[in-house]
This record gives sequence, structure tokens and C-alpha cells, in this order.
Amino acid sequence: MAITRQVITTLQSDGSDVLGTRTLAYKIADDSIVSGSLLTVESNHFCVLKSRGAVLDVYETGQYAIETPDKPLIGTLAKGFFGGSSPWVYEVIYINRSKLLVRNSGIATSAEMAEVSYVVDYYIHIDSKQEALDLITHMPFAGTVIDTNEVADYAGPAIEQAINQIVQVTKLENINEHIGEVREAVKGHLAEFLKVYGIMLNDLKVLILPRDERMRELISLQALGLSPIEAVRYYLALKMADKGLVSAPNAAAGLPFHIGGQPTGIYPLGPEVGVTS
Repeated sequence: MAITRQVITTLQSDGSDVLGTRTLAYKIADDSIVSGSLLTVESNHFCVLKSRGAVLDVYETGQYAIETPDKPLIGTLAKGFFGGSSPWVYEVIYINRSKLLVRNSGIATSAEMAEVSYVVDYYIHIDSKQEALDLITHMPFAGTVIDTNEVADYAGPAIEQAINQIVQVTKLENINEHIGEVREAVKGHLAEFLKVYGIMLNDLKVLILPRDERMRELISLQALGLSPIEAVRYYLALKMADKGLVSAPNAAAGLPFHIGGQPTGIYPLGPEVGVTS
């Protein structure tokens, strides 16, 4: 964040934006920000100005001159009286109003207690001045930023609860048949949860897969119309083929594999054929 000639802006010298695509809120607390400093707000930002813990104003796009509530001193005079710093410490908080992508992932269990992995991708944004205030009121700063990872940490339990309500009573092979129901449940829970923080939920995608790689392959084979035992045989045959074993087709067909020639009959053993015990 650059403060040049008392102009506060999120644009850096190379033209990039401090907020970028992962930062939801960015806070600056600087005693060089005084009455008369210019506050620049880009078209995709809101800006909240605080002093001594109180919100002074919320700004939309434009450039604004900062003023103390009663304007007792102006910038350079304030610095002269108070040793180069202002007695009013301002907090400038920029809020990103662009759509940001957030991802949550985790593990749930099916009705058979089989583990499944889920990934939820969704877009969020701050839509109004009031929602910008709700964000900084209800979601604390751990440092100078609130990023999408922190939003994901807050939203994780709500997403997990919504998914488990359906997945835990559904058989593993039938979970994808209920993916639409899972998506609507997650969307409803998540939208209600984020609303408290002033965050609007946009598009949402849910992906659920068996956590075990072998289970995923077996279910894929069953989706081709194979029975469970046939799926197991074909899975075994594919693994054997990967190892270069010539008996792989026999495993797929469920037939024995013989080394050498096939037996052609019964041969007697005894003195008449020159074989003695």
C-alpha cells in the first residue's frame, strides 16, 4: 500500500493491486494519515475509515479528503504539535467487492462408514456498504488482511455439517445420485452462514469421490454394468496387465491359468510303462 504525498491507495508502484484475487479486506493503521490526506477508492473496492475504534465513514469509488469529526487541527499543524505524528490514529480498511473464489475440502463417511473426499468451490463478494461493515465487525483481523483462506476456515464446519447430513445416510455407490440434493443443502447452509459476515454467496460446485483409489476404480467398473464380483475380477486383471502378467485375461474371465500344455487324458503308472514306486 502506497502513501505518497498523503495519498492513500491500494495501487502499488508497478500498477498491481494489494488486494489481488485472494484478499477480502486489507487494513492500514498509520500515524502519518492525518486530516487532509487523500483517500483513493478503486471501482472494485469499498473503504471504511475508523478512528479510535469508531467508524467515521464508508466510501465507494472516488477520492476523498480525510477530516477529523470536529476538525480541530489539520495535517501539518498536527504533526508539528505532536512530534511528527498525529494524535488521531486512523484505520483505513479496504474491502474487495470483486467476486473471489474460495475452496473447502474435507472427508465424510457414507452409510457403510466408507470415507469419501469432498471439494466445494464457490464464489463470494461484498455487495454493499452495510455488508462491508458487517465483515469487519464480525470477522476479526488476525493481522492486516482477511483472505479467502480465513473465509474457508470459518465456512468449513457449516459445509461439513450440510454434506454429512446426506452422505452419512447414503450408500457409497448411490452418493452421486444425490449430488444435486447435497449441492442445494450446502448452498443453503453456507449462504445463511456467510450472510452474518456480510458475504454474499454466488455460484457453488460440489465434488464427492471415494477417498480410496481402489474403491473409485471398482465403482467405475460397476458403472459399466459389471456385477460386484465381475468388477473385482476386471480390477485384478487390469492390475496384472500393468505388471505384464500373461494370465491377466484369465483373471478377467475367472478361468484357471495352466503353465505348459493342457492335460489330454489319464496315463497309468506301473511296471508296464517302466515306472515303479
